[in-house]
Amino acid sequence: MLWQAIGAARDLARAQEIATVLIRYGFSDLVRRVGLGAALERAGKVLHWRAPEELAREESPARVRRALEELGPTFIKLGQVLATRVDLFAPEWIAEFGKLQDAAPAAPFEAIHAQLCEDLGEPPETVFTDLRREPLAAASLAQVHRARLADGREVVLKVRRPGIRRLVEADLHLLARLADIIESEAPDLRRYRPREVVREFTLSLRRELDFAAECRNAERVAAHFADRPEIVIPRIHWAWCGERLNVQDYVDGIPGRELTRVDAAGLDRKLLARRGAAAVLKMMLEDGLFHADPHQGNVFYLPDNRIAFIDFGMVGRLSEARRHEVALLLYGLVSGDSAAVAEVLLEWREGDLRADAERLRRDIDVFVDQYKGVPLKRLDLGAMLSDLMALLRDHGLVLPPDLSLLIKAFITLEGLGRQLDPEFDIAGEARPLLQQALLAHRAPSAIARRSLRSLRAMGDLLAGLPQDLSDLLRAGRRGKLQLQIDVVSLERAVDQLDRAISRMTIGIVTAALIIGTAIVMSVMRDPAFGGLHTIGLLGFLGAVCGGLWVLLSIWRSGRK
Repeated sequence: MLWQAIGAARDLARAQEIATVLIRYGFSDLVRRVGLGAALERAGKVLHWRAPEELAREESPARVRRALEELGPTFIKLGQVLATRVDLFAPEWIAEFGKLQDAAPAAPFEAIHAQLCEDLGEPPETVFTDLRREPLAAASLAQVHRARLADGREVVLKVRRPGIRRLVEADLHLLARLADIIESEAPDLRRYRPREVVREFTLSLRRELDFAAECRNAERVAAHFADRPEIVIPRIHWAWCGERLNVQDYVDGIPGRELTRVDAAGLDRKLLARRGAAAVLKMMLEDGLFHADPHQGNVFYLPDNRIAFIDFGMVGRLSEARRHEVALLLYGLVSGDSAAVAEVLLEWREGDLRADAERLRRDIDVFVDQYKGVPLKRLDLGAMLSDLMALLRDHGLVLPPDLSLLIKAFITLEGLGRQLDPEFDIAGEARPLLQQALLAHRAPSAIARRSLRSLRAMGDLLAGLPQDLSDLLRAGRRGKLQLQIDVVSLERAVDQLDRAISRMTIGIVTAALIIGTAIVMSVMRDPAFGGLHTIGLLGFLGAVCGGLWVLLSIWRSGRK
């Protein structure tokens, strides 16, 4: 239970805060089921188990979203990651998670200034002129200040909040423990893959905290669009960048959400929608490195119908093989090829072979058939992908994390395009790019490259085979050859058996102590120490020492 898992006082204090917020929003049953309430009550913490009536009347998705907002930066980011898991959560949950706004009050400029002095090695006023004290924006992990370089170029400083890493790491530590407990104590919640989600979230958030990684992502994307002047990626100024500081060109454009200014500036909405879609599709299908959150706040519209993308803290990566599979899936949806769609989804089952492949093929065939004959302009590809994810949920299938990120980015992209142009046809925009990607995969040069890669891998395998066989035979001769079999279904039974044996051992030790005490107290002849027989007293003390040693051993094994 959680009491055994939580050892540090700071974890206990944070656990109390989490439990209190969950109870306030009507999730007291969940708190009890994972042992959080019992653990805190044993620690003397007082929990108020009644949720306010106005909150209890809200639907669960809204209450979860409000709870995440109240729990702070780490949990807001967690909700944003959950918003990408369209394969795990129904649309009403995704919609609520999408409402999580990553905004926070600005940190005091004095704290920001002190951190800038550390990172730059000198006062920021010697590097930048006109450094604004008031931030352009303030989020949970960072805030952005405007400034100028000595040559007059306008830049923005994205500064990580002082002390935020320590707070985030403490929350991640607790989330990992909670995920383990939920997976073992709440069987009906396992379908949400808590361990997998927390592991994916931890990796994503740690990358996002490293601003140098964000700078590298931006430069890689900029290199991919070097020959396309209509797409702008702000220039990174590496001389002053690091883990806690990102210095890049200031984008003087129209934010994506201010469409009235787009019209006032005389920009072509239809052209902007097509260019934006083509850029993101190129990232996905050609480059393998795509902006994973192309929402309105990360897009700016510039003169001459140019588009600027900012904030590459969250990106997706796709291997060449994965890009081919994505192209097959999307082209199958656009062209009505249900067999191709089914084969790709079966390939993406994450090793879950329990799913009924034939039933999945039939359901996909019915799903794709309803769109046959529909003109591309009337084909809502984003809605099709959402419905397809619902079908996967019905079959208990889960997408790999990189693909769930891509599907969510694709749906966001279509929504952005339709806001610019209500008649935006992403299926029509995507089809030629999909055809090009599939043809490129079958090109002689691509086939030769994959064949050469396979031959090299085969050569490495054959070259190492003699040594591997020699090591195997040597281990067999020495009796050190071991066969390890993991039976996942037995893990829970073994854990329960281990706890039962531990309790039985404690009971036996307790009984032995009681019997020893009774023997000592009943021996009154030849008193040595306060009326107790010498041998009886020594036996009693030995039983106490042995019992304490057993209890200490059990406690240490529980911690491991």
